[in-house]
Amino acid sequence: MSSNNRPLSPHLDVYRLPLSALLSIVHRGTGAFLTLGTLVLVWWLMALAGGEESFISAQQFMGSFIGRLVLFGWTFALFFHLSNGIRHLVWDAGYCFEKADVEKTSYIVLGLSAFLTIVVWIVAFSSGAGA
Repeated sequence: MSSNNRPLSPHLDVYRLPLSALLSIVHRGTGAFLTLGTLVLVWWLMALAGGEESFISAQQFMGSFIGRLVLFGWTFALFFHLSNGIRHLVWDAGYCFEKADVEKTSYIVLGLSAFLTIVVWIVAFSSGAGA
């Protein structure tokens, strides 16, 4: 076997993925993260049914920095997955396939996800639920 020093193609560090490709990867990741977040939700509901002591321990975790970070990430993942899923439904209907439309809807998905996440957290903290 001959040994040549030619690089194997394609190298990911040579090519720049388009935003829509990155969002596709993130869409899959948020789907997996939503599954893990749902397990946390089930744990919280089981703690609620398990009595005061188990509920207090679950609430302490949810109120900690790590717990709030997980909840914030889960909220963003939920809205991102929802927004990008709606974009996929629009694509399934045969619309917005032009390169400019794909780019524009990518930014809309990101902006809408961030906006909805921030709104939910502002409402939660202003109503006293996040305090």
